[in-house]
Amino acid sequence: MELQRDSDIRHTIPQQGSMRVPGVIYASESLLPDDGGDTLAQVANVATLPGIVDAAYAMPDLHLGYGFPIGGVAATAIDDGGVVSPGGVGFDISCGVRLLGAPLARDEVDDDAFTTLMAALDETIPRGTGPGGLWELDGPAALRRILVDGSAAAVEAGYGTEQDLERTEDRGRLEGADADQVSDKAVRRGLQQVGSLGGGNHFLEVQIVDDVVDDETARAFGLEPGQLTVAIHCGSRGLGHQVCTDHVRAMQSAMNRYGIEVPDRQLACAPVESPEGHAYFGGMAASANYGRANRQVLAEAARDAFRTAFGTRALELIYDVSHNMAKIERHEVDGREQELCVHRKGATLALPPGHPDLAADFRDRGQPVFVPGSMGTASWLLAGTGQEAFSSACHGAGRAKSRTGAKKEVWGETLKEELEAAGIAIRALSDPGLAEEAPVAYKDVDEVVRVCERAGLSRRVARLRPLGVVKG
Repeated sequence: MELQRDSDIRHTIPQQGSMRVPGVIYASESLLPDDGGDTLAQVANVATLPGIVDAAYAMPDLHLGYGFPIGGVAATAIDDGGVVSPGGVGFDISCGVRLLGAPLARDEVDDDAFTTLMAALDETIPRGTGPGGLWELDGPAALRRILVDGSAAAVEAGYGTEQDLERTEDRGRLEGADADQVSDKAVRRGLQQVGSLGGGNHFLEVQIVDDVVDDETARAFGLEPGQLTVAIHCGSRGLGHQVCTDHVRAMQSAMNRYGIEVPDRQLACAPVESPEGHAYFGGMAASANYGRANRQVLAEAARDAFRTAFGTRALELIYDVSHNMAKIERHEVDGREQELCVHRKGATLALPPGHPDLAADFRDRGQPVFVPGSMGTASWLLAGTGQEAFSSACHGAGRAKSRTGAKKEVWGETLKEELEAAGIAIRALSDPGLAEEAPVAYKDVDEVVRVCERAGLSRRVARLRPLGVVKG
């Protein structure tokens, strides 16, 4: 795969063959994937999608995914046969991060109280691959309400406040949700998982604001140096996975009917303005609403744990943002504003200051973007800055090793001992699962966010260091 070096942080795959646009990769040399070109081939494959405009983009945390690379961004023009591809969203629809700020500094908390906090979180936070959510639903009708109303359904049921909705992307409810596009199998998988982390790289992490780069923006967002925070990273669980599976299958069957050919069947797609496109959007929006409600319920569990340990539930939501989504947005392309279907898979919407879609709290600063690290490394809070890559930024550190590769290199029990020795309390269900997510399996998150800043995608606001991690 030919890769041109435009600068030390930007590379281009020239348009060639069936590519309709070039590929653009934001990455320093150390962040480029080392997998024999497989991830770069995925970027080039995305560039062949019908209706794609501008470029197929990849963020600095890019790595191999299903169809699209993780860290991929692509937009298609709806009025020019633009398609939607479930692979451009991923199986964990609306996977994202919720960041909450505590009214406590780490130096105000004694070690015994912190141990109590971690014990409360360990006891109450459901995680792992099976059922066991905190919100026990009466049946499919109750789940349907969540699919349509998202976080608002959780708040109405007593999980959180109206202020939480103001600090959630789309106020916690994505328009266009169609519960009828969520199969019975997806419903069965989702009924018992509302308020659960799942497994893999999902976590609940207690952190400290370790460094502030932009004092004014950090204060505007609600963060101070030394403050305790809680980050929750999870998505739509088995329900979203099943919705993706169902609609990939439907689109694979429909492509011939629309005369669509793609170089990889994992890029199964259909025109946005088609029955299959509408059906996927309805199911995807419903799954997104489920994911937002899921994080809303988990945030309430974190508040309860803080009350147990410190006598206060006053965890204030900083922001909740998804990084596996497709949205209909308006962007200027070649000097003309167009209605686009923007896929972000392992990439975060990062609206710049002054954007009309920003909540009033962020209008002058840009949209908050939370970038998780990897248990033993820091996470970052960023702010959106520009229009590049359809106002997108990275979503995490990005894998440097596969889960299998990490387990060959790392012994989970030893890793836990090392993290505990470094002052990070670990509450994990299994040692093998811990090894899969070892810090060595991820890229340098500090370098990832520096590249995003230099590329004009976002700017650094504050660095957060882990103190305690709850994982599946």
